[in-house]
Amino acid sequence: MFKGCFVALITPFKDGRVDEEKLRELIEFQIAQGVNGIVPCGCTGEAATLSHEEQKRVIRVVVEAVNKRVPVIAGTGSNCTSEAYELTRYAKEAGADGALVITPYYNKPTPEGQFRHYAKLAEIGIPIVLYNVPSRTGISMFPETIANLAKIENIVAIKEASGSLEQVNRILSLSNITVLSGDDSLTLPMMAIGAKGVVSVVANIVPQEVTRMVSSFLKGELEKAREIHFRLYPLCKAMFIETNPIPVKTAMNLLGRLNAELRLPLCAMEERNRERLRDVLKDYGLL
Repeated sequence: MFKGCFVALITPFKDGRVDEEKLRELIEFQIAQGVNGIVPCGCTGEAATLSHEEQKRVIRVVVEAVNKRVPVIAGTGSNCTSEAYELTRYAKEAGADGALVITPYYNKPTPEGQFRHYAKLAEIGIPIVLYNVPSRTGISMFPETIANLAKIENIVAIKEASGSLEQVNRILSLSNITVLSGDDSLTLPMMAIGAKGVVSVVANIVPQEVTRMVSSFLKGELEKAREIHFRLYPLCKAMFIETNPIPVKTAMNLLGRLNAELRLPLCAMEERNRERLRDVLKDYGLL
């Protein structure tokens, strides 16, 4: 069910509030550009600084705006299992096609604690996409834990953002879970060993190109996919000059698509990095 290019959608703000009009506009742009799915309320969507009511509202708006044209995988994770349960249950009730659930952060559960956390959420009955991003959470999931979780019927995929091809190799050697890249610059290498797509930050800017790369690989057009990969690579790396989503929001602002408003503790990009980002956008031909 979950393969191809899924955009890790930013959350637009205006004067401190979620800008629902802009959110709908961004969704229409993404769908028109051919993405295979939309992922609101992840790290790129600044879920960490959304209240639960705001997060639920964003999920509702996205589900309604998409209107089943592509799958919606709603970010519903928390380091508190009961909070993650509430958000995941809401995503199911709102009509999301899946829930993206980050590994519990800060309290650093053991592998058994991770297993019980996800197993509890799986009881809700919505397809679950695990999300392993140790740079954010301070802990990584072992491939063996992922393989055990994959035996649960509705735990169907993992967004793997450890930056390790060895991790992906171990996951795929132990289970048949669908792997989606969580690192734009590693999407093609991950797909070369069995991943089925990407949850992409850079697709906020160039959704058509990321979708073309992924679809080209899935169709066996390897040279075309490789060509697009090398063209995208500098842009992908530029999205992490500073903490995500500062660069992608800044890039969208430079392209005239967004006001670039962030929520503290995230703040405006340093001017020297803004100029580096501008140069990359120019080299790509976007400016």
